[in-house]
Amino acid sequence: MKHFIDINSFKKKEIDKIILLAKKIKKNPKKYSSSCKDKTLGLIFEKQSLRTRLSFNVGMQKLGGNVLELQSKDIGFDNKREKAEDILNVLSQYIDCVMIRNNNHKQIVNLSKENILPIINGLTEYSHPCQILGDFLTLQEHLKSIKNANIAWIGDFNNVLRSLIHLQNIYNFKLNLIIPKEIFKNYKKEFEQYKNKNLNIFFDPILGTKYTNCLMTDVWVSMGEKNNKTKYFKNFTVNKKIMSNASNNAIFMHCLPAKRGKEVTSDVLDGKNSVVLEQAKNRMYIQQAILIYVLKK
Repeated sequence: MKHFIDINSFKKKEIDKIILLAKKIKKNPKKYSSSCKDKTLGLIFEKQSLRTRLSFNVGMQKLGGNVLELQSKDIGFDNKREKAEDILNVLSQYIDCVMIRNNNHKQIVNLSKENILPIINGLTEYSHPCQILGDFLTLQEHLKSIKNANIAWIGDFNNVLRSLIHLQNIYNFKLNLIIPKEIFKNYKKEFEQYKNKNLNIFFDPILGTKYTNCLMTDVWVSMGEKNNKTKYFKNFTVNKKIMSNASNNAIFMHCLPAKRGKEVTSDVLDGKNSVVLEQAKNRMYIQQAILIYVLKK
């Protein structure tokens, strides 16, 4: 049984296949319009969602499949009435695959080990692999060579970044992490696990963005996070000055939702170098490729 939990559990060859399939679906969607015929996807959201919800919902339907949104509390997935494993066992009698977005990565990992149903990680507090694969597709469309790409991440050390680091470790592109010292110290040990000659840490946004051809950011405080750490992000707002410090025609990426005037200014977010809407659109093609991957026998 196949699952899609974390990027670092895949080999490069497998990711290449998923990306290639996403490209093929995007180029000729009609060819795949019955790829998931008679299959049903269950969506369990314990956290808010717009792009993940739409991309899986519309994406599955365009593959000829069915979608059921399952409210976590309504089906008892909060473990108050019965075990999550027991709920999945029941779901497996009705549906073919489940996507879970929660704040408990360990639960998703443990449930995948049970091999009851194919499970897709739609975001946890630890990682967001679907987002990063969608971003990777967007990067491949805009940059001449991923091997020679020089990407800068500006902001928090969060779930999206962790999946980006997992991807970097597989493809070995240049990635500069530009993170406030006060925040990075909490993740120094984790960073050491993934460190390589193309993965570097900076504390100065100007130094870290020099010669880069893609600038990526995210909100400074993640969804559901109670720690108010915005005071550490002074001078970390991606604005015209920071964008002009990067290479000519460098693209700007943000997984959204964005806090305008915080991690990015509106003129950058809405500017000609911004590819944020393409990122959002590409999420659907990636989700479709992931669905075909986990459902294919």
